[in-house]
Amino acid sequence: MSSAPQPPQRGKKWYAASAKWTRWLHTYLSMISFATLLFFAVTGLTLNHPTWFGAAEPVIRDDSGSFPTSVLAEEIDKLSIAEELRATHKLKGKVSEFEVTEFDCMVVFKGPGYAADIFIDRETGKYTLTETASGVVAVMNDLHKGRDSGSEWSLVIDISAVLLVLVSLSGLILLLFLKRTRTPGLIVTVVGTILLVAVWAIWVP
Repeated sequence: MSSAPQPPQRGKKWYAASAKWTRWLHTYLSMISFATLLFFAVTGLTLNHPTWFGAAEPVIRDDSGSFPTSVLAEEIDKLSIAEELRATHKLKGKVSEFEVTEFDCMVVFKGPGYAADIFIDRETGKYTLTETASGVVAVMNDLHKGRDSGSEWSLVIDISAVLLVLVSLSGLILLLFLKRTRTPGLIVTVVGTILLVAVWAIWVP
């Protein structure tokens, strides 16, 4: 009479479950971060080689206008002036600077690939405006660097960085469960790391 089959060993069950969940985690982390990681990979190239992707010359627009001198006397309502400038000239970005001196005011709007500088004469109320708008490549490059893109986009950069770390680590852990490719995979990982460090140590000034 044959003996009853033995239940699977706990170690094997744990191994199989861990491999399954690591594969699941790596797959879905890769998919949820696909768009952001692709964006930062592409903009890494556009940052390093902007001319390869047809970086256009910025478009510069000059304009002028005036405020009643009464709104420029004593206590200046910065928000009101900034929003009137934005509405009148269809300015973009956010106010990054608003400096007031005895004689004039300087207001600066900034956004990714965008800047608008306004100088207001407090005595006459007249102002001049210079708006600089760059092309799509410049906008993407500024988004990559988080330049003038706001706190919400800065959070997107942080989340993307964390996702990239998790995708990399889960991929490495997943490799450890693949018996046939584990050793050559780890060798390639070590070689790639050594090459990266060597390039930095030898060629970076």
